[in-house]
Amino acid sequence: MKTSILVICLLFFTSFELTAQTEFQLEPSQSMIITGKGSGQDATINPYFGQNCYAVVKNIGKRKFSIRIQKQSEIIEEISIEAGELKKVKLLIGYELYLDSNPKETTKASVDYEKLIE
Repeated sequence: MKTSILVICLLFFTSFELTAQTEFQLEPSQSMIITGKGSGQDATINPYFGQNCYAVVKNIGKRKFSIRIQKQSEIIEEISIEAGELKKVKLLIGYELYLDSNPKETTKASVDYEKLIE
C-alpha cells in the first residue's frame, strides 16, 4: 500500500516537472535562449537535439512577444506571436531559438518540439 502511494506521488511530481520545463514567463524586455547551446545549457529539453526538428511555440499569455532564430549570432528569422497564437518553426542543426518579450509587458510562452520528417 505504501509503495503504491509513493509511486503515485512520484508520477505526479515527475509530470509536474516536465510541464514546468516547457512553460516560461517573460519579464518586460527579457530575452531568453531556449535551445541551441547544447544539452544541459538550454532552457528546455529538446528530444531531437543534434538533428533537424520543429519548435512549437505557443503564446499562453495576454501580450504579444517574438521569437528569434539565430545561427552563430546571425539572425535567420524573427516572428511575432500574438496572444493565444501558436507557431511552428523549423530548427536546423546549429540553430538557436530565443524568446523576446516586448519592452513594457510580461507574457508567457510554452515550447515543445516535433520530429522533422525529411
